[in-house]
Amino acid sequence: MSEGRHQVVVVGGGFGGVRVTKALARADVDITVVDRTNHHLFQPLLYQVATGVLPGGLIAPALRGVVRKQANARVVLAEVQHLDLDGRVVHAVAPDGRRLTLPYDSLVVAAGCTDAYFGHEEWAVLAPGLKTLEDASHLRSHILGAFEMAELTTDQAERAAYLTFAVIGAGPTGVEMAGQVAELAHEALPREYRSVATTEATILLIEAGPEVLAAFAPKLQRYTRRRLRRMGVDVLLNTAARAMDQSSVTVKSPDGDRRIPARTKVWAAGVQASPLAAMLATATGADTDRAGRIAVRPDCSLPGHPEVFAIGDMVRLNDLPGVAQPAIQEGTYVGRLIGARLAGKTDTQPFAYRDKGSMATIGHLSAVTDSYGMKFTGVVGYTMWGFVHVLYLIGWGNRLAAMFNWARALTFTKNRPHRTITIEHARYELTHGTGEDTNEA
Repeated sequence: MSEGRHQVVVVGGGFGGVRVTKALARADVDITVVDRTNHHLFQPLLYQVATGVLPGGLIAPALRGVVRKQANARVVLAEVQHLDLDGRVVHAVAPDGRRLTLPYDSLVVAAGCTDAYFGHEEWAVLAPGLKTLEDASHLRSHILGAFEMAELTTDQAERAAYLTFAVIGAGPTGVEMAGQVAELAHEALPREYRSVATTEATILLIEAGPEVLAAFAPKLQRYTRRRLRRMGVDVLLNTAARAMDQSSVTVKSPDGDRRIPARTKVWAAGVQASPLAAMLATATGADTDRAGRIAVRPDCSLPGHPEVFAIGDMVRLNDLPGVAQPAIQEGTYVGRLIGARLAGKTDTQPFAYRDKGSMATIGHLSAVTDSYGMKFTGVVGYTMWGFVHVLYLIGWGNRLAAMFNWARALTFTKNRPHRTITIEHARYELTHGTGEDTNEA
């Protein structure tokens, strides 16, 4: 790093953080990207890692590799502990415990979000979400381990519980996860087990609202619901998780409470902003909403601190959706804005979001896409989904490998080649105790 140059600290190596860094590639600045993991993560494809379609490395390239050609950028592996906005310093802790002090002239916080359990944080152990590569690896071990345990048991009730998979939340992640578990059970695994019929698996998609994919057009919602049911997914609408234990989930529906034996639960029902959003709100007086997202100014900066920016899932700005595109576009905008300020430009425009649409896969050659007012389903939607997701993967090697794996697992053979079970992840959940229902709502 060069003494006297403008110092930019970027907290978070996700979509927003990487785009800020790339946008400043030619600027006269030094950039420090600090993240508690060493990789960039393509979160929209985590469910495919969790169901054996893709290996984790394809969607999680090393951050150092992402910025290796950018001489003005470095990567620091550490977790941010405190943001001193008055002193313009980021305090972080490295994995070995050493404390780091990172001074900045411009700060960009793109720390993302975590799963929200709406006051039932103890459910995180019983119904893990999909926010990290570790989450995906854990769920893969759990899902595949459930089939292994079903193969071993001779007790019909116990087998049924192992073969019941409850996905809670019917947004894009929930729909995609339920669809892939259904194909895994009904298409990929039946020939590989001798003592259990994996086709007897029950896949539940539990949604507290009246429809799946709430943010999509009614036409696409109806198509998704019909398609899921044809695939063998039981879609439970107007049904909310009320309690759960190791071997079951209790739901509340218009017909009353119902306890469902299910050894595998997946949480896809809500998110909350990174704790760094609350830290910034306390320091600046900015408002936060129920999901903990911090309100930012039209240029993504914070009140009283024009040198501090927050972007992505942790911010509230113009009611933007919590998907990758806002983070990508905000990151590019903020990077260019910092560069423009250094060039002496003061007439910069506020951030303007360009809505490129929404999409979600359902199953074999089936997806829904709403792009620029045009709505597609089936093979056309699936093709558009594949094109967009390949485009945003980092590195041609990863793009080509992803297409090969999709052709193998989702299009032609329906095989799931990446089915490693990490026993240490799966052992406790699959072989210990049933417990009692916890914290009824």
